[in-house]
Amino acid sequence: MIMHVITNFTASAGAETMLARLLHGATDERIVVVSLIGVSERNRRLADNPRVVYVSLGAASLTALPGAILRLARLIRKEQPDVILCWMYHAMVAGTLAAGMARHGAPVFWNVRQSLDDPASLTRSSRVAIAAAKLLSHRPTGIIYNSARALDLHRAYGYANRNAVVIPNGFDLPQLAAPEPRTARRIGIVGRFHPQKDHGTFFKAAARVVKTHPQAVFSAAGNGLVRDNPAVIELMTQAGLPAHAVDLRGEISDMPAFYQSIDLLVLSSRTEGFPNVIAEAMSFGKPIVTTDVGDAAAVAGKAGIAVPARDPQALADAMRAFLDLPEAEYARYARTARERIENEYAIAAVTTKYSEFLMGLNEGFAHNKLMQPCPTYGALR
Repeated sequence: MIMHVITNFTASAGAETMLARLLHGATDERIVVVSLIGVSERNRRLADNPRVVYVSLGAASLTALPGAILRLARLIRKEQPDVILCWMYHAMVAGTLAAGMARHGAPVFWNVRQSLDDPASLTRSSRVAIAAAKLLSHRPTGIIYNSARALDLHRAYGYANRNAVVIPNGFDLPQLAAPEPRTARRIGIVGRFHPQKDHGTFFKAAARVVKTHPQAVFSAAGNGLVRDNPAVIELMTQAGLPAHAVDLRGEISDMPAFYQSIDLLVLSSRTEGFPNVIAEAMSFGKPIVTTDVGDAAAVAGKAGIAVPARDPQALADAMRAFLDLPEAEYARYARTARERIENEYAIAAVTTKYSEFLMGLNEGFAHNKLMQPCPTYGALR
């Protein structure tokens, strides 16, 4: 039996979505998912696996974490998992300490989902957890990183565990209709409203683009990206961007429809690990403009353009380059995007890598079927 420990399974970001994908195809008779904070109905639906048992510890602050660790230790003693896989920093710390207190002996693995390109963009709580995990980094049996840059930066920071592997995120491939000849016009961005995502730079770049390409249309999806959020409107005003220039969609459930509606996806983040939204958009045949953070440029490959972070002019120039492409050249980028996800990031290959790594380091886990490919494409965030 595998126990997943995750910081917050109410979130709709990349780590939570990847865990839900793995749970969806898992064939274990019993799987326990422990969230330090809570579990959302969205993630339950996305996992869609009746064999999964969810436990919420309700630790929404650092002061509540010690009590959550004690409850987690008791749960480990009760459930006797064969392996414990901890997702993200707070869960890595809590899971490692709880496993030690439980004295059960189950191997603990870490799953790092974040790069360290710009730690200042992270919350104070995250920075504290990153530092605490550094002190414990010699203890897990192995560490999974979702990007090569995350592995390199964490080792440079002082994460001591040498038994590490890079396993990228995996994706289901949607069925696509035959593409119609088109040029780029609608530009989308996906991500919660957070300093890490740097929507301010995106808005500044968009303001530059509309001056030279008034036909461009911008659409933004993500928690907090709504008209009644004064912080969003203030950033747009500071950028000199007209209020009507961006369709603020907020958090939406039908991400396939969103990706189908755009011609180009932009990522303006200051730091990332493996940005799901890039690969998701590419699976729909959408080219990419991204900041060169985490493994974003590596994922996009020849299907996109990477620019320095926090550089509105460079971001604007890259968007203009796609807006100016003739139909045939745009179609080439679209084909390259789809083919890259098919060849490099299909969910079947990625789940196999998870199984091989965990089984290779823990012989007692060899007879457990950790996960199988997800048979359907769900709503992605």
